[in-house]
Amino acid sequence: MKLNERSVAHYATCDSPADHTGFLRKRVERHHHHAHHHGTSYQRRWFVLKGNLLFYFEERESREPVGLVVLEGCTVELCEAAEEFAFAIRFDDAGARAYVLVADGQAAMEAWVKALSRASFDYMRLVVRELEKQLEEACKSLAACRKSPQRSSSSGRKRHLSNPALQPLQEKPATLENGYSTWSSGGCVAGGATCTDHDGGQTKPPPLPPRRRSAASSATGSTALGLSPAMLESPVPPETICFSKLHNWYGQEIAVLRREWQERQKRGHP
Repeated sequence: MKLNERSVAHYATCDSPADHTGFLRKRVERHHHHAHHHGTSYQRRWFVLKGNLLFYFEERESREPVGLVVLEGCTVELCEAAEEFAFAIRFDDAGARAYVLVADGQAAMEAWVKALSRASFDYMRLVVRELEKQLEEACKSLAACRKSPQRSSSSGRKRHLSNPALQPLQEKPATLENGYSTWSSGGCVAGGATCTDHDGGQTKPPPLPPRRRSAASSATGSTALGLSPAMLESPVPPETICFSKLHNWYGQEIAVLRREWQERQKRGHP
């Protein structure tokens, strides 16, 4: 492979981000007739990984690299060496060089092996294929999810319209007054005494709840609670359907009891 030395040197030192950097001790291992020769000693170099190109410099501040390793057609593996934390870059071609590298520690060695193993285009090609496969499966799942709710909702709507029993009985929502539903919904006339059902007949409103009387009022009369005789009789006729009037009338007795309790608290008598 022919490389433009000037372009490669510029790429090594330009401001483009590096994938991994750090100091490693390097030794080149040559193969001759399947025999291993360890004629060279280790050299400490500053390594810079950019893409599938591994540059190494004499010093960290050096302006030009002294060597380059193209990480294609190679494997990165741990190797048995006298030095601890050693790994090697070995190429598939017979007679090619093998680079034995030694890191400063276990974490640095694992980080370098991981970065170098993912640097080749072959690895990136596998990653892209896997991502494309996952994207295709996700698109199919999304398309299936978009189609299934439409079919179920349309079929459910047809069944709902074809079955008279499922059609709503009221066209308008029940009228709410003070948070409660009044008796004017479902054909009832507001302010009237009765309401008409769906068969044309008339139904009476629900009976009014019984008025609660305390023991004090039954023993001493209405004046003990501070209620006037006029307040004991409901000002609202039984056939009324106005909840607010009923609420105000039944609340009078509670208001009187509350005032008496507050007065007893002020006098210091529980």
